[in-house]
Amino acid sequence: MARTPSNMLPLGTEAPYFELPDTVSEKLVNLDNAKGKVGTVIMFICNHCPFVIHVNSKIVDIANTYTKEGISFIAISSNDVENYPQDSPENMKIHAANENYPFPYLYDESQEAAKAYDAACTPDFYAFDADLKLVYRGQLDDSRPENGIALTGKDLKHALDCLILDKENTQLQKPSIGCNIKWKKPF
Repeated sequence: MARTPSNMLPLGTEAPYFELPDTVSEKLVNLDNAKGKVGTVIMFICNHCPFVIHVNSKIVDIANTYTKEGISFIAISSNDVENYPQDSPENMKIHAANENYPFPYLYDESQEAAKAYDAACTPDFYAFDADLKLVYRGQLDDSRPENGIALTGKDLKHALDCLILDKENTQLQKPSIGCNIKWKKPF
């Protein structure tokens, strides 16, 4: 399995706008109507990546916990479904139901959202404040498939706790590691 690190978008970057179809509700969702009162987490994920499969239960747990605190969660899949049909919108809808995703799971067919966020891998996490300014980007925690480190979500949870408390996050922000986004050719 590929081990691609995330790109580290500069902190303070404004969240790029998007409007994408939600494979769960089958409605268009945009950044403005999906953002949270306190903050917004945007995750680039997909169905088949072992790194995402490894963290699915923890991102569901974190979303269920922090949504109550005014944090919105949005998942986006940008993979090329022609070459990776397991990531098709139909399969995304099934996957979201099987994993009990409590957030929209958006399909980025054009891959423009992934490019705008400089997303590189799945999973890739971005946390924005109430003004949609980037306050965190990187890994969920140090756990990876088969490395034996417990899955806690500590890095993302710490960033969200800082956001809720209106406190600066001084913790080192480490890149996520995962499968590369499956770009359409040519890129």
